Amino acid sequence: KSLLAAFVYSVLGIVVFVVAFVAIDVLTPYNLRKQLVEEKNVALAIVVGALALSIALIVASAIH
Repeated sequence: KSLLAAFVYSVLGIVVFVVAFVAIDVLTPYNLRKQLVEEKNVALAIVVGALALSIALIVASAIH
């Protein structure tokens, strides 16, 4: 039973992260993927990394 719960929470966390990333991508005036991959914008990569950590912390706190 706990394995199923862990799987469900993992999927839920991934979905929340994707939704948050898409929301940030829509709200910013530029394409995040283009800036990160093609133009190698290090400052933006740090911000997106901080976003990932903050969302992970929020999801982990909500689960616990």
